[in-house]
Amino acid sequence: MSTAHQPDPRDRPARLAVGVVGAGRVGPALAASLQLAGHRPVAVSGVSDASRRRAGLLLPDVPLVPPAEVMRRADLVLLTVPDDALPGLVEGLVETGAVRPGQLLVHTSGRYGAKVLDPALRAGALPLALHPAMTFTGTPVDVQRLAGCSFGVTAPDGLRMAAEALVIEMGGEPEWIAEESRPLYHAALALGANHLVTLVAQSMELLRAAGVEAPDRMLGPLLGAALDNALRSGDAALTGPVARGDAGTVAAHVAQLREHAPQTVAGYLAMARATADRALAHGLLKPELAEDLLGVLAGNPHSAPSDPGAGPHGAEGDAG
Repeated sequence: MSTAHQPDPRDRPARLAVGVVGAGRVGPALAASLQLAGHRPVAVSGVSDASRRRAGLLLPDVPLVPPAEVMRRADLVLLTVPDDALPGLVEGLVETGAVRPGQLLVHTSGRYGAKVLDPALRAGALPLALHPAMTFTGTPVDVQRLAGCSFGVTAPDGLRMAAEALVIEMGGEPEWIAEESRPLYHAALALGANHLVTLVAQSMELLRAAGVEAPDRMLGPLLGAALDNALRSGDAALTGPVARGDAGTVAAHVAQLREHAPQTVAGYLAMARATADRALAHGLLKPELAEDLLGVLAGNPHSAPSDPGAGPHGAEGDAG
């Protein structure tokens, strides 16, 4: 085993040659952001036509080359491939001798920490896990969105300062995530962001079916206010028929969804149950109203009042 001194990132020139392996939506945006900070993108690899177009849009004049050539040219390599492909990519790069001692290897997977780069670490590379908590479009707007974006950062203790410095250079805010907490961290983000897109898309479809011509214009202010309230107040921001215990209204919702959009029923019931649990736990849903509501959510429509508007909550309270 070589005892040669491995270069510390702090001993490196301030500006780095940057390469991208995997020109999906994330890699070119991060490389473009690093370019704004003074680093120099030198190579990018991409297989699909869409990847090549993204690279051309965000990194014009940067040559498209095979992954091994990206590794040869770059001091800092962004490994921006799907989560499931990352371990195999790392092993393949090491086995082919593409990884150089002292080379910074950065992956952007939310699921994995730094340990997935252990084969490269043994080859002398410097491993960093920098996951931007942001949704990407593959367009220049992504670079702007990185300003103020939180990054989940995991790295060996000796590289923590280097990892955080790179995030700050991209305009982001580093948030240290322990190696063992990465899967939970990623699940939390997926629950909040990915499922939100599904819910909003379903809501827009249902509004169109109800005759609303501009569902995006209708939902924008409502969802913006709901998100702001949730971030500020947590469960105290819960509103709507479930939190109020309006079992009749919820039964009507379920009946309409079964008729017009049966594919949405399971999701509606699951979210309504979760909402009821949280509303009960935080004293927003009165226990005496919860029984009928939970009956409806369990599939018993006879639990609901026969006239949803006749109860004490049908004529007053919030309209959500």
